[in-house]
Amino acid sequence: MSVERILVVDDEPQIQRFLKPALSAAGYDVREAMTGAEALKAAATMAPDVVILDLGLPDMDGKEVIANLRGWSQVPIIILSARDRESEKIAALDLGADDYIEKPFGIGELTARIRAALRHRVQMEGGQTQLSADGVSIDTIKRVVTKDGEPVRLTPKEYDLLVMLAHHAGRVVTHKTLLTSVWGVAHGEDLHYLRVFIGQLRGKIERDPADPKIIRTEPGVGYRFVGDEG
Repeated sequence: MSVERILVVDDEPQIQRFLKPALSAAGYDVREAMTGAEALKAAATMAPDVVILDLGLPDMDGKEVIANLRGWSQVPIIILSARDRESEKIAALDLGADDYIEKPFGIGELTARIRAALRHRVQMEGGQTQLSADGVSIDTIKRVVTKDGEPVRLTPKEYDLLVMLAHHAGRVVTHKTLLTSVWGVAHGEDLHYLRVFIGQLRGKIERDPADPKIIRTEPGVGYRFVGDEG
């Protein structure tokens, strides 16, 4: 069995000293980079399975690293940063980052996000057609959704929204990404569309729409689909 390679990009020595042994103990092959230039070179030569990226690098903004990587690679990118402004999160995610964790953080949360990112990569490469969460099953070939074995009637837009979220299970999907993907570029700022349809979806698939377990809100940023494996 091959060992997944994790590239940690952070210029804080204490973060590197903490992450390398912690992630190595979790079974990963950990490589390090202290600058954006080192990160891009390492990503090209070692072909990491996941990149953990700080936004505040000494030679360039981490968002530049994301944009550069996304020009030629779909490697999962998890942002690990002290920047807590919503605008920073949204910009990083819209550029192609897969997830965002604020410092300070717990290693348990980080490893869970890594596992989710790795699962998503496998699912995308394998073209997963069966998705599930808390009794809800989605068959993307038949375009059928069931809850506890019973059919769920969704409108075409509700279905497209659900599948978009489910295909990114475990990851934050921004408001803008959801709106442009489901409704088109002209509706990229129409947040009320999204809130209404998320509410309708939750009413149909959640056991308790007031306490959703499947479609979680990431305040100010977007939504996260939580599947059966995470």
